[in-house]
Amino acid sequence: MTILENEYLKVAIATKGAQLSSLYNKQTGIEQLWQANPDIWGYHAPNLFPIVGQLTNDELLVDGDTYPMKRHGFARQSEFILLESDDAHAGFSLPYCEKTLAVYPYKFDFQVLYTLIDNALRVTYKVINRDKKPVYFSVGGHPAFNVPFHPGENYEDYYIEFEVQEKLETHLLTADGTFNGETHPVPTPQKKLILTRDMFAADALVFKNLASRMVTIKCTKHEESLSVEFPHFNYLGLWAKPGADFVCIEPWLGCADSAGEKKEFPKKEAIQKVVTGHVFEASFFISI
Repeated sequence: MTILENEYLKVAIATKGAQLSSLYNKQTGIEQLWQANPDIWGYHAPNLFPIVGQLTNDELLVDGDTYPMKRHGFARQSEFILLESDDAHAGFSLPYCEKTLAVYPYKFDFQVLYTLIDNALRVTYKVINRDKKPVYFSVGGHPAFNVPFHPGENYEDYYIEFEVQEKLETHLLTADGTFNGETHPVPTPQKKLILTRDMFAADALVFKNLASRMVTIKCTKHEESLSVEFPHFNYLGLWAKPGADFVCIEPWLGCADSAGEKKEFPKKEAIQKVVTGHVFEASFFISI
C-alpha cells in the first residue's frame, strides 16, 4: 500500500487497480472513502479502463472481430506497477501485455497518478499510445464516499449540490446495464439533489449534458463537505447500492452501449482517441 500525506489528508493506494483505498480527513478525523464491505460492494474507487459501463453481450467489436470485455473494463482487476512515489505524489502504470491484447487489441500504457495539493487530491489518467495505429478507449473514475460522514446522522440529511442550476435528465438503463433510449427528469431545486435510500433502486443516474464541472456532498446539519471537480469529463454518473452508506460520484469520458446496438469500438458514443506517439491526459480533483 502506498501512502501519501500532508496536513489535510492521508491517502492510501493499492497496486491492484491502482485503486484509492483510503481518504482520511485529518481535519475532522474521519474516513471519507467507502471501505469496500464485500457483502455490499467490494470496491473503494475503481479506475475504469478501457471502457466505461456495459457493452452489448460483454463484447468489444474492433475491425469486425469480437473480444470479451466485462463492464467497466479490466483495469480495476489488474495489478499495476508503482512507477514513483513520495509524500505527495504516486504514479502507477498498466502496460499492454499478451493478456490485454487478447481482449483489447491495442498497445498502450495506462497510468494513474495521484497528487496531494493542500486539501485536494488530484487523480490523473494518462493513456500513452505504444501502437502504430490510433488507440481508442474510454476512461473514468468511480470513487465511493461515506455518507453519512458521522455516526448517528441520517442519509437523507445529505445532498449533492451542483455548481450551477441544472435541468437534469438521467439516461435510463436496462436490467443488463445498457441504455434503453429513455430519459427521466431529476429535480434539483436550488442546485440540490437530496439523497434518499431508494434513489438508485433502478441503477445509476447518468448525466450527459451537465453545465456544472463540480459537485459537492453537503449536509443540512453541519458545514463539512466533500467536492469532486471534473473539468475534463463530459459525463457524470451517481450511484450507490440501495440502502448502503455511500454515494459514488463518477466522472466519465465514455458510457455504456445502447440496448440492441452494437457498434465498432471507434464509433462508440463518447469514445476517446490518442494517435501514435501521443499521450492523452485528464484529471479530476477530490477536495475536503
